[in-house]
Amino acid sequence: MPNNSSAIGNRLLSRLSADDFALLARNLRAVDLPIRKQLENRNKRIDQVYFLERGFASVVAQSSGRSIEVGMIGREGMTGLAVVLGTDRSINDTFIQGAGSGWKITSENLRQAMTQSPSLQAGWLLYAHAFGAQTTSTATANGRSRIEERLARWILMAVDRVESDELNLTHEFLSMMLGVRRPGVTIALHLLVRSRLIQVARGIIRVIDREGLEEISNGAYGVPEAEFQRVFG
Repeated sequence: MPNNSSAIGNRLLSRLSADDFALLARNLRAVDLPIRKQLENRNKRIDQVYFLERGFASVVAQSSGRSIEVGMIGREGMTGLAVVLGTDRSINDTFIQGAGSGWKITSENLRQAMTQSPSLQAGWLLYAHAFGAQTTSTATANGRSRIEERLARWILMAVDRVESDELNLTHEFLSMMLGVRRPGVTIALHLLVRSRLIQVARGIIRVIDREGLEEISNGAYGVPEAEFQRVFG
């Protein structure tokens, strides 16, 4: 059990007041988060809420047997927003894509803490707003942006959360996350490589020109990031 919020790597937990953190601390449990670990199953009750410190999770929607990522969660956020918003399940799957670690708490303990502290609930709702901005931006990018623009955005979002310039990813995985065919991902990767924005070798993507990636994203990256900064500082 953590002694105080200053020892926590998750941004939502670390910004809590001492009183609000105390409501959660005795029920927080440290947890390893290996790749592919399922955090939420669509249309099934959410029993645990996770606060990541390292790594990142993908929120994935399914339709007609196909999957596409609709959101990403790292140390800036939490899972279980359905619980925060008053229900007990999500229509999407959430699972770890970048291995890491964090903290978990039961949904029931989270609900109890929220009933005792309006400020705690208000903080979670602010994050729900920020996450909604991210999913809106994802929908806009999926509908209007070229594949290379969407890929640049996704790479930037991922490196933000792993806090490293390197990602261990396959073309097949990127195809699923972006909801496009694998050849399209391959072509987009080659374009970014030719533009000297990234290097790709043996499943590892290394960012070598972040500013160039932001430019080639053509506005697809940056709006939800700015909104999160506006809300949380």
